[in-house]
Amino acid sequence: MRKPIIISVVNHKGGCLKTTLTVNLAAALAREGKKVLAIDLDAQQNLTASLIGPVASVDGVPTLFDALVDETGLDHLITETTTKGLDVIPVTEEFAGADLSLVSAVGRESIMKGCLKQTTRLDEYDFVFIDNPPSISLVVMNSLVASDYFLVPCSADYLPMVGLSLLGDSIAKIRRLAPHLQSLGVVLTLYSRNERICRQVENMLRTKLNENLFESKIRVNTKAKSAPSVKKTIFDYEKSEKGRGTEDYTALAEEALVRLDEREGGFRKVANG
Repeated sequence: MRKPIIISVVNHKGGCLKTTLTVNLAAALAREGKKVLAIDLDAQQNLTASLIGPVASVDGVPTLFDALVDETGLDHLITETTTKGLDVIPVTEEFAGADLSLVSAVGRESIMKGCLKQTTRLDEYDFVFIDNPPSISLVVMNSLVASDYFLVPCSADYLPMVGLSLLGDSIAKIRRLAPHLQSLGVVLTLYSRNERICRQVENMLRTKLNENLFESKIRVNTKAKSAPSVKKTIFDYEKSEKGRGTEDYTALAEEALVRLDEREGGFRKVANG
């Protein structure tokens, strides 16, 4: 069986397009012919709502919260979206209690990793993207321990840039539990070439991060704000290869594929360990 590449999308700070980037990068890779699974680990349900609409908790119907608490596989939670090649594991509001429920569990930082190992359909996918809440919590630690890479969206202004150092410190502490975890890079979001602060932040990050900063940037785009309200990706919403969001996320997907191909020596098809 092949093993998909698992990528956590993380940032301490909200408002950096974390969920928007997760949804549309996953969709862009699906458009490239990849099979992609997106997992929502944020009780706010933003990724879930963006792709299939909010999901309510129903008595007797197992949820992602139940799977983590019971440490079971996730096959029964996989749901198709309207984008060919893109599936989602939705989350319900009860997931807000996940951190508290995991505190006393044995091996509490590795429970998500165990759930994924028990997911028999995982070998169907080339990529798994995990959308995380804007914090470094026990849930986020589970996501990072289960992942091969982490990807950081950073809005193009000063304070989020400062927060990158805090995120780096937090991830450094997690590496003892996940020595395999690598940075895929930092992506500038909410970028406007006409704004001086955006250009300044880009130059400062380029100096500090070098090649760890993606060349591709996600520009300010009002259509990207509207697309989730009708459960569409930016590609379905813009319906134009020349749309700003379509161009940006296509370029980001292509750059991500190049980066991963260089690091993986050709995409992995290895047995699950």
